[in-house]
Amino acid sequence: MGSGKVGAASGKGEAQGRARCRVIDRDQLFFRSVDVEKLVEGGHAVRAIWELVGGLDLEPLYAQIEAVEGVAGRPSWDPRLLISLWIYAYQEGVSSAHEISRLCGYHPGYQWLTAMEVVNYHTLADFRVQHKEVLDRIFIGVLGVLSHQELITLERVMQDGSKVKANAGDKSFRRKATLERHLELARQQVEQMGDPLSEELTERVARARQRALREKQERLKVALKELEKIEASRGPSGEKKEGRASTTDPEARVMLQAKGGYGPGYNVQLSTDAGAKIIVGVGVSQSANDAGELEPGVERVEANLGEKPKQVVVDEGYTNSGSLLAMAERGIDMIGSVPEPRKAPFDPWQHRGVAREFYPEAFGYDSDTDRYRCPAGRVLSYETREQHGGWWHYRYRARASDCQSCAFQGQCCPGTKKGRSVIRREQTAEWKAFRAKMKTEEAKEIYKQRSEVAEFPNAWIKDKIGLRQFRLRGLAKVTVEAMWACLTYNISQWIRLCWKPQRLARALS
Repeated sequence: MGSGKVGAASGKGEAQGRARCRVIDRDQLFFRSVDVEKLVEGGHAVRAIWELVGGLDLEPLYAQIEAVEGVAGRPSWDPRLLISLWIYAYQEGVSSAHEISRLCGYHPGYQWLTAMEVVNYHTLADFRVQHKEVLDRIFIGVLGVLSHQELITLERVMQDGSKVKANAGDKSFRRKATLERHLELARQQVEQMGDPLSEELTERVARARQRALREKQERLKVALKELEKIEASRGPSGEKKEGRASTTDPEARVMLQAKGGYGPGYNVQLSTDAGAKIIVGVGVSQSANDAGELEPGVERVEANLGEKPKQVVVDEGYTNSGSLLAMAERGIDMIGSVPEPRKAPFDPWQHRGVAREFYPEAFGYDSDTDRYRCPAGRVLSYETREQHGGWWHYRYRARASDCQSCAFQGQCCPGTKKGRSVIRREQTAEWKAFRAKMKTEEAKEIYKQRSEVAEFPNAWIKDKIGLRQFRLRGLAKVTVEAMWACLTYNISQWIRLCWKPQRLARALS
């Protein structure tokens, strides 16, 4: 019985024949009509970008176009389109001109922008870096739109720095002697090439090779100049190691990166308005720390918006005497973390051979006479005052004759011909006021908001846009790249906070 059923089923299958499916033929060509306007829905972000960019002042870019109506010549791509393409690409995490050009061929968002045209990657790459001043104006124009929407108040601005990797390898850093040797080799290669057309190469390849050699030669020259800056900033370095500069990106500096390792990078400084987390200032620095970056950041905010912030909130990296004085002079309230005292890497008194019985804490100070008295009874009188950070250092010194005749000289001040000295430290008035302010509950509550506001744009730009490493090289170009990323961030906030709610309100009305 069982075998009969199987045979019947098998016979039925043979009677029906093989299953017939649609053939997947990828070699055929199709001609189809495309309604470009329907490639993206009405609430798509690309429509918002196109709308906002169209409302900005782009006249300086149009003025640079040589092709004009009524005169022969190939028309140029519309600057509004190129700006919109880059902003949309950054929003989608795309930062390659090659990739944008490829996406123009099939991606609905890019196709809607270009009306099914493909923009050459050379055009895109050149446009990204050639208009720094206009890009600054566009950034300010977007800030104007956001201010009009009451998303910027400047009541409280928070500044934060983030290290972004440079487009250079760790092994590209070389010492001065190596850079000079490579520069001489490059110069000789350029001279030996002579006329590129005399070689058995195509004209295009030959000229490309010569151009690459000349660019390498220029980078090495810049590397030597940057090396001079690096070594000058280190001061007289008798015991320090010789500095190094990168042959790939000479203006990059070795910095501590996010995960704790050291590598070539740049310090990206963002000033963020606390109200709606809008970036109101962008800067890129070669400094490995944030100590001197607060004042330039405030200046950028004032230049962008025509007024300075009422209050700035920063972390410990910015909290120093220079920042405190600069903010006080500008009338800006500064909230920040109070730096913890750092322990000296070694005991200087032990290093000098001073016995513990004659350490500074063993010297008694008399505030009435403003004098110190050493354990042996000798008097140390006031000598001079110096400022070190947030502290005044008052130096007191004993007479040389008193120390030379003292039986404890070998234990107290060995190997010196001068009298023994001690330092009395006293905080400056600015630091006293700052520390007192930061003990208040109001200041503590404000500072608690810092990480939520200041670090959010940096995290968004790295995660959404993918700006963990620059594609471009050189301080000027990476500044442009950072500006594009921050412009995209601000426009994304405008879409989220303004464009979409207003569109929804119009649809419901």
